[in-house]
Amino acid sequence: MDARFTDEQDEIRRTLRELLGKRCGPDELRAAVDTPAGHDPALWAALAEQLGLPGLALPETYGGVGCTATELALACEETGRALAPTPLLATAVLAAPLLLALGTDAQRAELLPRIASGALTAALAVPGPALATALALTGHDPRGEWAGGGRAGGVQARRAEGGWQLYGQVDQVLDGHSAPLLVVAAHTGGFARSRVLLFLVRGDAAGLTRARQTALDVTRPRGRIQLRNVEAELLGEETVDTLPALARLGGTAAACLAAEAVGAAGRVLERTVEYVGQREQFGRPVGSFQAVKHRLADAYVQVQAARSAAYYAAWAAATEATAATSGATAPEETAGGLALAQALEALRRAAAEGIQLHGGIGFTWEHEAHLYFKRAAGEELLFGPVHRLRAHAADAAHVFEEAGP
Repeated sequence: MDARFTDEQDEIRRTLRELLGKRCGPDELRAAVDTPAGHDPALWAALAEQLGLPGLALPETYGGVGCTATELALACEETGRALAPTPLLATAVLAAPLLLALGTDAQRAELLPRIASGALTAALAVPGPALATALALTGHDPRGEWAGGGRAGGVQARRAEGGWQLYGQVDQVLDGHSAPLLVVAAHTGGFARSRVLLFLVRGDAAGLTRARQTALDVTRPRGRIQLRNVEAELLGEETVDTLPALARLGGTAAACLAAEAVGAAGRVLERTVEYVGQREQFGRPVGSFQAVKHRLADAYVQVQAARSAAYYAAWAAATEATAATSGATAPEETAGGLALAQALEALRRAAAEGIQLHGGIGFTWEHEAHLYFKRAAGEELLFGPVHRLRAHAADAAHVFEEAGP
């Protein structure tokens, strides 16, 4: 493994940091999250036109850049630094890989070029509390009971004249209130032979009702989706098992989320170090006190360790994708979950130190440090908690199994 970044990867990070520095400052961030969509469409258009960000990890055949999960994770690290409210996670990290992996040739040709250009955003409609399980990050569910278990709840699919119809409700869907395309996980086949399939639902479909929900992290908008006999299109073929595809997606998603959290942790730590170097107490900078130095040093070490884990997880996800097509040996599947656990813990620690070391101003809701702390807490609610991420990784690696005779 060569841990050095290529010139192209460094250029992606540099260009994206410059663009976000100009277009996503504190004032622009707060203005964007207060809009109905929860993000700035103009910023998303700029990211698409100047950097090709929505199609960064999509093949050039479909208008993408043709990069790997590594480049996508590096981009997520920069958006995490700025807490940029964009559809990047919902569209490029969660929805687009499923369209690429499971979609028919016609579906790919129709949808992926529009996603790569930034003209179309998408959302994966999985019940919020079950998203981590669906992605095999905090548990393994071979029957897909997280989607409703074939009983009341979740979304049910039934055959209708000329296609499929969906009925049910999904809460806490990332960008679910605004995305023009929804990838909905639904049960079909009745309780005895129930299975989970993925369906495509257009945002303007009859019988579809959507609303933005209140979320702890305002930079990560979520929506409630209600479907009342909504016409839907099956994603891919009915014979394809969707659960393994979702589980494979989990490694890439975890690597990107870990990189996002590391970017956010690094930024809030930078701001805190800058502040304690300026704020004076007893005639000297607060940052000159040994106790403050120790606290910041511990947070720095934790952030750097999380960054290393995130980079390795991104490399592992990219290598796994290559191994799947070449038949080579893939890295361990637990890298993504462990990196995400480390990164969320580092972000929570760095944000908490930022709030405390900023003194009285740090405890006001208007201060930026609270946005970073809420990002850490919100991500744990959606993709964690940390102890479950680690426990599932340990189970997958058979860490606590007794040795045979």
